[in-house]
Amino acid sequence: MRQSRPRQESRPRQESRPRQESRPAPDARTPETVTSAPTEPMRIAKAIARAGICSRRDAERMIEEGRVSVDGKVLTRPALNVTGREIIVVDGKPLPMAEGVRLWRFHKPRGRVTTHRDPEGRPTVFESLPPEMPRVISIGRLDYNSEGLLLLTNDGALARHLELPSTGWLRRYRARAWGKVSEAQLESLAQGATVEGVHYEPIEARLDREQGDNVWLTLALREGKNREVRKVLGSLGLDVNRLIRISFGPFQLTDLQPGAVAEIDRRVLRDQMGPAMAAAFGLDGRAPEPRVADKPGRGRKVFAKAEPSAPARPAAKVRAKAKPERRR
Repeated sequence: MRQSRPRQESRPRQESRPRQESRPAPDARTPETVTSAPTEPMRIAKAIARAGICSRRDAERMIEEGRVSVDGKVLTRPALNVTGREIIVVDGKPLPMAEGVRLWRFHKPRGRVTTHRDPEGRPTVFESLPPEMPRVISIGRLDYNSEGLLLLTNDGALARHLELPSTGWLRRYRARAWGKVSEAQLESLAQGATVEGVHYEPIEARLDREQGDNVWLTLALREGKNREVRKVLGSLGLDVNRLIRISFGPFQLTDLQPGAVAEIDRRVLRDQMGPAMAAAFGLDGRAPEPRVADKPGRGRKVFAKAEPSAPARPAAKVRAKAKPERRR
């Protein structure tokens, strides 16, 4: 008994001392002020973009405007590497922790602008998103009167990568336009077009059908300049009165209802990005299950992968334990 008593007293002392010394370290900074530490140092603009605040270009602009500080020092140039251990403040607010890269499909309805703030006060795409979604940015844009598939992400660097023409992702549209057009005119777009001094890369265009004074067309392009479809078809004498984006790269609009948003499975995104880019954006970790919010603004969730058997398992275990009681 004399040998066992010091052992019982010494064990808790050895375990409690390091715990008391290590606890204040994480509390020195609140969780909101610490970003997830990257494996390698990265530029401050990239860190801001990865946190979902804005794109990398916008982050660089914010830095030049003196809206970003690191460890209390206001920056004016983006030439700074961070490791994730710094206290980064943007517009007076701590930089949120960078979560895993996520991507959503959103069916943009007509009558909304693809911007966070509109100087004219028009409704924006982001105002209609479910409140439980994190801050996201769009990959490319659709103008006020256009509708269809709009990809959203919480990672500014990913948004910049996917919207570049060099990524090679094809964007498909269906357009209804007033006027007449020949197959020869549409085929000429495969060589590219120049409208008002702006050159547009080759466009695949097909005449689907005629409907009264209107024609329905399907177009595919990789560039996506501002109002490109409307301007190019306008050069052929067509007045576009409805424009729907039906796909962006491998992702389709399908039966997604106007105003609805659906998260893309992380494994699907990883497969489409390829091994090298998937590793660059840290897509090898786990992510939440995809969700679909069919009524934007109400926060209703419909899980894409339902698991009805999951809640039934605990009940089965309880019944199994109750059987021996009957034998008594």
